[in-house]
Amino acid sequence: MIIRKLSILNYKNIAEAELELSPKLNCLVGNNGEGKTNLLDALYYLSFCRSANTGIDSQIIRHEEGFFMLQGTYESETGDEEVIYCGMKRGTKKHFKRNKKEYRKLSEHIGLLPLIMVSPSDSVLIEGGSEERRKLMDVVVAQYDRNYLDSLNRYNKALMQRNSLLKLEVEPDGSLLDIWEEQMAREGEVLYSKRKDFIDSLSPLFQEIYRRISGDKEKVSLHYVSHCQRGPLLEVIHRDRAKDRIMGYSLHGVHRDDLEMMLGDYPMKREGSQGQNKTFVISLKLAQLLFLKSKVGTAPLLLLDDIFDKLDAHRVEQIIRLVGTEDFGQIFITDTNREHIDKILESSGADYRLFEVSGGKIGF
Repeated sequence: MIIRKLSILNYKNIAEAELELSPKLNCLVGNNGEGKTNLLDALYYLSFCRSANTGIDSQIIRHEEGFFMLQGTYESETGDEEVIYCGMKRGTKKHFKRNKKEYRKLSEHIGLLPLIMVSPSDSVLIEGGSEERRKLMDVVVAQYDRNYLDSLNRYNKALMQRNSLLKLEVEPDGSLLDIWEEQMAREGEVLYSKRKDFIDSLSPLFQEIYRRISGDKEKVSLHYVSHCQRGPLLEVIHRDRAKDRIMGYSLHGVHRDDLEMMLGDYPMKREGSQGQNKTFVISLKLAQLLFLKSKVGTAPLLLLDDIFDKLDAHRVEQIIRLVGTEDFGQIFITDTNREHIDKILESSGADYRLFEVSGGKIGF
């Protein structure tokens, strides 16, 4: 799936834009804070029904305006057209439509327009808490497995209900705890299995991409860690019920899963340089794209937001070569450095469009 046309009204600092896009390479050049990332975020919104940077929809409406609107015209590999519309007025709920028909549930849209975004904020995958790494797994798996989000939502509902009971001043009803623990265990085992399958398949792709970008200078690995590995999840949850009651929340379950990121035999968080950390995250995201392509049959959109900072010339060159291959589909790249963009255009030989972004205005 590629996007041919993009219309934007009042999205962050972009007042209005009507863009005809290249099916292969779209480059956005401009200084920091001019609106390049906001354009990528609009594409992200059309795929995931939310911003990559904030969960509060009202914050994406341009200052002093009363609404925002996004519309993308997409084309499948078979030539079929999909028109995706999203709009929201302040103080009301957003509307998401596919070919003029509104979705009953927004979750029905997830996976239609697969997308991978790489940005400076991805450093949180290494430096941040386990929640960020679980989100990485959830975002990818949900794009090819439509039942995954349903299981995740049911698990989170059961977790919330169990935690509410654990916080009660009086002793909670044991039979109610049993009900929610059984649902947590049932859905948790499903989530664990699907996350594990994903990481098992992703790891060799990731290691090969890291090897190519780094010039085989370092060895990296991913290790999925879950309470499900300690035995049947229901038993793991149930045996610590007394401790959970003291704490007032659930200490065990797949909501505590993590993804260990290793450089050699040591945590990337502790040992990695800025360049190694960035190479790790970029390799991880590119591997996700190739994995998703194998699952859904089409290359996801790839958004590369200011990714070349802190990388040496060799690694920049290898990334440019890699994303220029036929394995990758439509690509959007932002950079403040026109030289990086020129190198990409020279090496790719692909169809492209170059946009200059200044003060929320997008020209070409």
